Amino acid sequence: MIHVTIPLIPGKDGVPLIPADQVTALLRTIAVDWMQAADAGDPAVDRQTVDGLAGVLDELADSIDVECIAFASAPEGWALDGE
Repeated sequence: MIHVTIPLIPGKDGVPLIPADQVTALLRTIAVDWMQAADAGDPAVDRQTVDGLAGVLDELADSIDVECIAFASAPEGWALDGE
C-alpha cells in the first residue's frame, strides 16, 4: 500500500487546490502500485484489468501534463479552450 502526502494550496476563492504535478505523480504512483500487486501474483488481481486501468491512469496523467504545458506556454491574454 502506498502513502502519499499532497499539499493543499488555498485558492483566491477559498477552495483548496492541489498542484498539478502532485496530481499526476499520484496517478502514476497508483498505476505502479497496481502493477506491482499484479506482478506479485496476487490471485485476487486480474492482470488484464490492472493493465487497462493503469494505462488509463497514465493517459490521464499525460493529458493533465499536456494541458498544464499548454496553459503555461500560452501568451498572456490568450484564452484556452474557449475561455
